Amino acid sequence: MARTKEFDPDAALQSALELFWQRGYEATSLSDLVEHLGIGRASIYATFGSKHELYLKALDRYAETRDPVLLTELSQPGPALPAVRAVVRRFAAEATAPEGRLTGCFVTNTAAELAPHDPAAARRVEISWEHVETLLRSALVRARAQGELPEDRDPRALARMLLVLLQGVRIVGKASDDPGRVRDATEQALALLD
Repeated sequence: MARTKEFDPDAALQSALELFWQRGYEATSLSDLVEHLGIGRASIYATFGSKHELYLKALDRYAETRDPVLLTELSQPGPALPAVRAVVRRFAAEATAPEGRLTGCFVTNTAAELAPHDPAAARRVEISWEHVETLLRSALVRARAQGELPEDRDPRALARMLLVLLQGVRIVGKASDDPGRVRDATEQALALLD
């Protein structure tokens, strides 16, 4: 007879996500995970696989919870440009808020720490960025079709510029004591949408 799990795998995955998000992959040891999750090594391996597999599952979970919020924000009926501006300003505000400075964005953190040498992590980062870019581009196409964005503006190029800005905002917001740096850059980028 199979032994039943004595812990909630979903709650354990969420807890692992929070620890990895706060510390990063390399700075989180398996002992840290055992202590933080309150489960044994054997249970971690049996349920999630290796530390690396657990990290990737946590990254997937992060995307599952964040992506629907962005989709909702950018696909509301009515004017599209105010929604794009609101999303960019929200990212900037989160990046400079005290709690945002501690953790940053899990995808951005993964891009900086693992993507250059970890193909599985790089693939997930790219998927996330493609998703954000697609949502932004769709909103900007709508904005142009509704007359909110000048006809000579390229929604794809603008979406890519905003994606790069959002990633940079996350890095600078995490590392800089000057929130004005993020705020000024954000407003200059948004001025390109006029």
